[in-house]
Amino acid sequence: MPLSENAVEPSTSDGDARVLRFTRAQRAVHWTFAVLAFGCLFTAVALYVGPIATLVGRRALLRSVHLTCGYLMLVPLLLGLLSRAFRADVRRLNRFGPDDTRWLRSQPARRSGRLSVGKFNAGQKVAAAFVLGSVLVFLATGMAMADLGGVWSLTVRTGSTLVHQWLAFAFGVVVVGHLRLALRDRHAMSGAITGWVPRSWARSEHPDWAVDDAPVSG
Repeated sequence: MPLSENAVEPSTSDGDARVLRFTRAQRAVHWTFAVLAFGCLFTAVALYVGPIATLVGRRALLRSVHLTCGYLMLVPLLLGLLSRAFRADVRRLNRFGPDDTRWLRSQPARRSGRLSVGKFNAGQKVAAAFVLGSVLVFLATGMAMADLGGVWSLTVRTGSTLVHQWLAFAFGVVVVGHLRLALRDRHAMSGAITGWVPRSWARSEHPDWAVDDAPVSG
C-alpha cells in the first residue's frame, strides 16, 4: 500500500524516525518546475548580459529554449493538481493567518516556539505566491514581446520588455535566496530530494504539521 502524507519510516541510525514530507508526485512537480525555471534564467542571462551573450552566441537557439521553458512552466503545476497531496499543499500555501504575519515581522518570535507554524512557514507561503504570480506575468509579457500574432503595438511590447526584465531580476534574487536557505538546512533539502525528514526536525520547525501517531511503513 502506498505511503500517505505524514507516514513515518522506522527509526534511523540515530533513533529519530523520519516523516514523509513530500510524495513522489510533489517532488516531481518541484524539480520539473525548477529545471524549467533555471532554463529560463540561464538563457535570459545568456541573451541579455552583453559579455556572456558574446561568449555563448547562438541567440536563435537560446531564444527558442527560453520561450519553450517559459511556456512550459505552468504545465508541471497544472499536472500536479492531479495529486491529492499536491492539492493539499496548495491549500496550505493559500492560508495566511495572524501567526504568519507575526512570523514575518519578528525573528525572535520565530525562535520562541509560540507561533503556529504548519507544513509551510510564512516565508515559504509568500515565496510561493510570488513565484506563481511571476510565472503568470512572465507568460503575459513574454507573449507580448514575442508578438507572434503581430497584434501588439510597439508601446505594449516595450512596456512588456521592461516589466519582464525587472521581474526576471527579482525572480532570480528569490531563487538564489531559496537555494541559500535550502542549502543551510540539510533536513529541508533532504525533504525536497528524498521526501523524508526527521520527525524531531518537523516538530521543531513545523510543529502544527508534524504528527506523532502517523502510521509506520511496513
